[in-house]
Amino acid sequence: MSWFKRSKEGITTSTKDKKETPEGLWSKCSRCKTVFTAQDLEKNSWVCDRCSNHERIGSEQYFQLIFDEGKYTEINEKVTSGDPLEFVDTKKYTDRIKATQKATGLKDAIRTAYGDMDGHPFVVAAMDFAFVGGSMGSVMGEKIARAIDKAIELKAPFMIISKSGGARMMEAGFSLMQMAKVSGKLGQLSNHKLPYISYLTDPTTGGVTASFAMLGDINIAEPEALIGFAGPRVVKETIGRDLPDGFQTSEFVLEHGFLDYIIDRTELKEKLGHSLKLFRS
Repeated sequence: MSWFKRSKEGITTSTKDKKETPEGLWSKCSRCKTVFTAQDLEKNSWVCDRCSNHERIGSEQYFQLIFDEGKYTEINEKVTSGDPLEFVDTKKYTDRIKATQKATGLKDAIRTAYGDMDGHPFVVAAMDFAFVGGSMGSVMGEKIARAIDKAIELKAPFMIISKSGGARMMEAGFSLMQMAKVSGKLGQLSNHKLPYISYLTDPTTGGVTASFAMLGDINIAEPEALIGFAGPRVVKETIGRDLPDGFQTSEFVLEHGFLDYIIDRTELKEKLGHSLKLFRS
């Protein structure tokens, strides 16, 4: 019965005959570590069907989820950061931007696009955390402002998908000015009686939270997203008290009245459609 026994010890396949597993074929849940095919995870809107963990995704994935048939037109895609302060830390700001653009394929930390959702025009500004932590700089403010102009032109609802570590320190005061700039433009949107939906994802922090992320006609968030201004450690040291369980999660923020509802990403388009019907009726 020699066929039940290994005749030679060890692995005998030559290196040239070994089959490599293609990169990107498998994905692992960052929480429960369940392994999925990348295709299955995408079909489930990048939400783990075992523990309901919402993996971080970028603007392209959100556009595919929201717009009809995943079709959209990107606007102002070539706008990039200047360097008015000639900022240098461990490297020049201009070099950091070029390196990040090359690594991510993005021009900056936000992309803006318009298309149809449920057959109606819709304009979306979506942040990308992969680009310098989704930080808010002059490009973010300018692209959101132009996207609001586009929404007014199309008489369309407008949504910002926030995923940011806050203001971009390399632009100092120029970054902080975007809080007022975007808030002012949202006022123009309101004057035209067009709805603004603020969609907060993990993480939404700093100056983004302190301004336009909380100004929506409807404020919604993904489950268990980190939402806050300063980090828990800073808050704890400032107030000198232990923080409650779940502090700065979207569930905690909802309980304290800063959100209208929490939305599972697998139902994103459906729930958005229901909400926007209220404005059209």
